[in-house]
Amino acid sequence: MNSFENVDALRGLVGEVVGSSDWVAIDQQRIDTFAEATGDQQWIHVDPERAAKGPFGKTIAHGFLTLSLLPTFMTDAFEVRNVKMGVNYGLNKVRFVQPVPVDSRLRAHFKVQSWEPLEGNGAQVTYEMTVEIEHVAKPACVAECILRVFG
Repeated sequence: MNSFENVDALRGLVGEVVGSSDWVAIDQQRIDTFAEATGDQQWIHVDPERAAKGPFGKTIAHGFLTLSLLPTFMTDAFEVRNVKMGVNYGLNKVRFVQPVPVDSRLRAHFKVQSWEPLEGNGAQVTYEMTVEIEHVAKPACVAECILRVFG
């Protein structure tokens, strides 16, 4: 895991990948738990028998399940020390490029897209997050994540 002394250390890293997460397993239990929590019970996610005859040959993870792993991916990929507070400010472009089949493994890579100073010894940092599926060429998801961090 990459480690940075403070948020200011990211200023000079615009355009650079600052970290990659560990692999995360996407099993049926995780998919079912997400479906239960969100109320999205579409058969392509939660009905293995029906999904086996469907367009993907098995169940697939919800796109928003993949996106919801952002905090897990980010804390595995890198750390910024000497931070008093960080808040999720939002997302820009989000694309679910490739379906995530059950029993896949995912990991994410983070590239700093922009760094803007904020009042109060802070910065707004936009990252490009690319989520890859193990052994698959196309990414599962690409998103711009915006964080506000204060030291």
